[in-house]
Amino acid sequence: MLQSLDTLTSRVSATVVVVVILLGFDVVLAVRGFPNSWQVDFATISNSVVLIFLFSFKHTEHRGLTALQLKLDEVIRAIPAADNHLVQIERAEESEISAREQEKISVHDSLRDGSEDGESE
Repeated sequence: MLQSLDTLTSRVSATVVVVVILLGFDVVLAVRGFPNSWQVDFATISNSVVLIFLFSFKHTEHRGLTALQLKLDEVIRAIPAADNHLVQIERAEESEISAREQEKISVHDSLRDGSEDGESE
């Protein structure tokens, strides 16, 4: 259901429909003299829709990032010279991630300093 909602809402036509509805509502609201009950109803409905879309976007983003992570893990496994400890590193403790990051920074710094293999001299 969320996948079809994402597909539907990502179309330009959906944006046009929402803009037309909002403009129409604004015109009717102005003609009627801005009744408070309508404003409260509209605010409640729009807040509910925003909340639904927030969860929908979060779900879609998580799904995309998970797929990307799986693809990257497969690339790491396929390259013989790659550090296989990086596969599933996102599940490691924060201290391990920080230590790995510092190792990579050290390697990059030594490469900038002219060392060929990335090791400090």
